[in-house]
Order: sequence, then structure tokens, then C-alpha cells
Amino acid sequence: MGTKAENPDFASSSLPRHLARGVVGFGGLIGSVALIPVVGPVSLLLLPAGAMALRGCPMCWTIGLVQTVSRGRLRRSCREGRCALTAVGHEKHAGESATTRKREAAAK
Repeated sequence: MGTKAENPDFASSSLPRHLARGVVGFGGLIGSVALIPVVGPVSLLLLPAGAMALRGCPMCWTIGLVQTVSRGRLRRSCREGRCALTAVGHEKHAGESATTRKREAAAK
């Protein structure tokens, strides 16, 4: 059984919410550097806000984007020590080899 430490979840509840977090996060990071000539070092206060919106780093946000898009479409199942990633609706093929599926298709 996985725990939060083993399988971190960076996904948002919806794609629009995740994209909005990206706009705020990247906007904060870019704005903190771009506004230095205009506002001075005070603009660096946007840096922590941007990092918090991205949940730590741009890569964490990207991983969350992939998780948000794939949530509900992909499912991991483990049987007899073998794990497989299957698309929802194709669960009957989880754990089967491609050769087995080809044989079944040819037999029909």
C-alpha cells in the first residue's frame, strides 16, 4: 500500500484549476525577476508566492499537470507480483502479454 511519501500527488482537482495555478506560479516567478528594474528588490516578494502556487518548483507543477490529465484515464493494477498500467475500459487486458492478446484475437 502506497503512502503520500512514496507516491506524491501533485495533481489538482481539475485541469482549469491546475492551469490557473500555473499562470499564477509562473507569473510570480517571471514577475519577480522582470520587475526588479521597475520596483527594485521589493519585486522579489513575488518569488515565494510563485513557488507556492507551483507547489515548490516548475517540475512539480509539470508532474501535477500530467497527473491531472491522466487521472481517470489510466489505472495501475498489480496481480501476482506484476504491475500493469491500463486505460480505463481495457482492464480485462491488465497483466496479459501482447502475445496472449494476439492469440485470442486470432482465435476469434
